Amino acid sequence: MASSAGAQTAPDCKRVRGPERSVVRVLSGDQVLLDDGSIVRLVNILAPKRPFLFGKAPDPSARPPWPPAEAARKALAALVAGRSVRLSFTGLRKDRHGRWLAHLHVKPSDGGPPVWVQQRLVRAGHARVYSFVDSRACAPALLAAERAARRARLGLWRHAAYRIRSAARWRALLAYRYTFQIVEGRVLAVGRARGRIYLNFGPDWRQDFTVIVERRDARRFARAGFDLMALEGQRIRVRGWLIEKNGPAIRATHPEQIERLTGARPRPRLRPRPGLRPAPPLRPPAPRPAPARPGDAPPGPELVPIHGPRPWALDLRGRS
Repeated sequence: MASSAGAQTAPDCKRVRGPERSVVRVLSGDQVLLDDGSIVRLVNILAPKRPFLFGKAPDPSARPPWPPAEAARKALAALVAGRSVRLSFTGLRKDRHGRWLAHLHVKPSDGGPPVWVQQRLVRAGHARVYSFVDSRACAPALLAAERAARRARLGLWRHAAYRIRSAARWRALLAYRYTFQIVEGRVLAVGRARGRIYLNFGPDWRQDFTVIVERRDARRFARAGFDLMALEGQRIRVRGWLIEKNGPAIRATHPEQIERLTGARPRPRLRPRPGLRPAPPLRPPAPRPAPARPGDAPPGPELVPIHGPRPWALDLRGRS
């Protein structure tokens, strides 16, 4: 079980009502073409896409077919193709490409309440939750639907390409850099440097998986009542685009990216076993005696340090 960092108990989210349009074509599992020529990018979800092969043409039509992507497109088409839909918004309304960033609602043929398209796709396992800083009010409700689909192994959750990655396997994570991933593990330590907060999942921050929170984003976590410093020893699940920065890393910009796994407990700090005493400190060698002078008593053996595996070991060598 897991709990979202944001408004965890909200079953739904507040959306601003938008225009009503007709869908003339389904472009992918999360994009549709409307009757006025505009494109809607279904916000807060990420449907499977055809894999991009490095060195090949980036044209989507040139990519090999991918069953999860085709299944998501067909599922969306079954819901909205050739039907009227209502748009609603929870934040930024258009992206830099001019596409609508909207939630879609369609009235079922039996006259029941409108169907929230994003939730239906996520619940059937045809998309993962993908929230933004400026559009995340519906993330808790969608995360609950995603967890149900994952437990039932529906849709894309049957494929190894979309499984939850282990934070402990940093070498394997590097193979998925520049892709959207969900990573799970225990936070070994939480550090702060130059205003940033680092969630470290291994003893070597130069190579192990890390979650990076910038100073401006840390304030957003604080306003939401999410204490990042308290995550030490906790198991969490984080989602985002995997980058390479001293090993694999994900930048967390808002609380909805992190789920605290229920039942997790802080890892106990190591303590010495009863009856064990720390080793005594090393003692430096005794000072070398001064040379004998006329009239002094006969000198004893000379203490000569041996420089080797035991630097403070002493050898007794008699004078001639």
